[in-house]
Amino acid sequence: MRNIRLLLLAVLILAIPAASFAQFGVSITIAPPALPVYEQPMAPADGYLWTPGYWSYGDEGYFWVPGTWVMAPEAGLLWTPGYWGWGGNAYAWNEGYWGSQVGFYGGVNYGFGYGGVGYQGGYWNNGAFYYNRSVNNVNVTNLHNVYNKTVINNTRFNHVSYNGGHGGINARPSAAEETAAHEQHRPPTELQAQHVHAASSNHALLASVNHGRPAVAATAKPAGFSGHGVVAAKKAGAPYRAAENKAVASRSHENKAAESKAAASRSHENKAAENKAAASRSNENKAAENKATVTRSNENKAAENKAAVTRSNENKAAEKKAAASRSNENKAAEKKAAASRSNENKAAEKKAAASRSNENKASEKKAAASRSNENKAAENKTAASRSNENKASESNAAATRNEKKAPATRSSENESAKPTAARARTESSKQTSAHAQPAPRQQPAPRAQSAPRAETAAHAQPAPRPAKEAPKAEERPRK
Repeated sequence: MRNIRLLLLAVLILAIPAASFAQFGVSITIAPPALPVYEQPMAPADGYLWTPGYWSYGDEGYFWVPGTWVMAPEAGLLWTPGYWGWGGNAYAWNEGYWGSQVGFYGGVNYGFGYGGVGYQGGYWNNGAFYYNRSVNNVNVTNLHNVYNKTVINNTRFNHVSYNGGHGGINARPSAAEETAAHEQHRPPTELQAQHVHAASSNHALLASVNHGRPAVAATAKPAGFSGHGVVAAKKAGAPYRAAENKAVASRSHENKAAESKAAASRSHENKAAENKAAASRSNENKAAENKATVTRSNENKAAENKAAVTRSNENKAAEKKAAASRSNENKAAEKKAAASRSNENKAAEKKAAASRSNENKASEKKAAASRSNENKAAENKTAASRSNENKASESNAAATRNEKKAPATRSSENESAKPTAARARTESSKQTSAHAQPAPRQQPAPRAQSAPRAETAAHAQPAPRPAKEAPKAEERPRK
C-alpha cells in the first residue's frame, strides 16, 4: 500500500512542472542527513515502547525528531517507524503507524531493535510487554518482564536514513511486510504529534544548526526536551554536507520568494479580474433587472387580468352552484320538516287518544265506585232510617195502646186492689230500666200525658245501634 502511494506520488511529481510544484509543496531533492549516534534513555515504566528518532522537513530544512519512549495506545500494538523514500526526482516521507505486526520501514537501521526488518526489541504476552535487554535500556529492578536475546543484523550496518535514490538503501518489502501493510492501522498518538510539533519549533534541532549532531537526540518521554532523561548525540552519523543543505535552504527561500511574488501577482490579477467581472456583472444585472421588471410588470398585468376573469367566472359558477344547493337544501328541509310534523302530529294524536281513553276508563271506574259507595251509603241510611222509624212506630203504638188501656183499667185497678197496681208499676219500671229508654216508663194514671215524652226519648237513640225489643207492658196482664 505504501509502495502504491509512493509510486502515485512519483507519477504526480513527474507530471507537474517545477514552476507549479510550489502550489503543492517544496520539492525535496536533497536526501536527509545520516542518523546521529546516540544512546537510548532508560524506559520510564512498564508498557512504554521505543519509537526511534528521524529527520523531518520544515520551512527551514531538515530538523531532528528525537527518539522517545511512548505508551502504546492499546495492548498488543507495535510501532512501525516512518521513513524517507525516493520517488523519481524527489524524496517523500512515509508516516509511521501502530499495528498488530511491524511492517516495512524502508530497510532503515534505526537501532534499538529496529534493524531494518521487523522488531527484535520485545513482544506482547497476555497483555504485558516483555523487553529484550540486549537492545533496550531497562531497569530490571522496576521492570520484571525482561529477557535477553542477542540480535544479529543481517544487513550491513550504516546510518543512512532513507530508501532509494543516490546512496539510499535498496530494500523492498517482503510478503509478510506487504500483508502487515494491508492490516488495520492506527495513526500516531496525540503525544507523538505534540512531540513532533515541539521538535519543529526548536531551532537547535535544525540540521543547518547542529550539522547532523543534535543536542537532544532522545528523550525518556514525548516532548520532554530538558531535564532528566534527555540524551545528546555522540556524533553525526556521517559528515554533514553543508553546501547541499545551504543550496536546499537557498532554494527554499527562492521558492518562498517566488511563491510570494506569484501569490501577489495572482492577487492583483484576481482583483483586476474580479473588479472587471464585478462591473460586467453589475451592468448585466442592471439590464437584466430592468428587463425582468418590464417582463414582470407585463406578466403581472396579464396574470391579474386573467385572474380577474377567472375569479368572475368562478364567482358566477359558485353563486349558481350555491343557489342550486340552497334550493335543494330548502326543498329537502321542507320535506323533512313536513314529514316530521306529520309524524309528530300522528304521534300526538295517538298519545292524546290513548290518554283520553285511559282518563275515561279511570273516570268511569271512579264514577262507578262512587255510585256504588253512594248507593251502599243510601241503602244503609235508608235501612237505618226505616229501622228507627219502625222502632218509633212500635213505641208510639205501644204508648197509644197503653193510653187506651189506662182509662179502662184505672177504675178496676182502683177498685180491685192497690197492691196489683203497685206490682204493675214495679214491673213497668223494671222494663223501662232494662231498655234504658225513658219513653216506656209507666206513669201513674192521672199523668197520661207522659206518652209523647217516651216517643221523644225513643228518637234520641243512635240509628246504627239495634235496639232490643222490649216486652210489651200489656202482654203480661193478658197472660
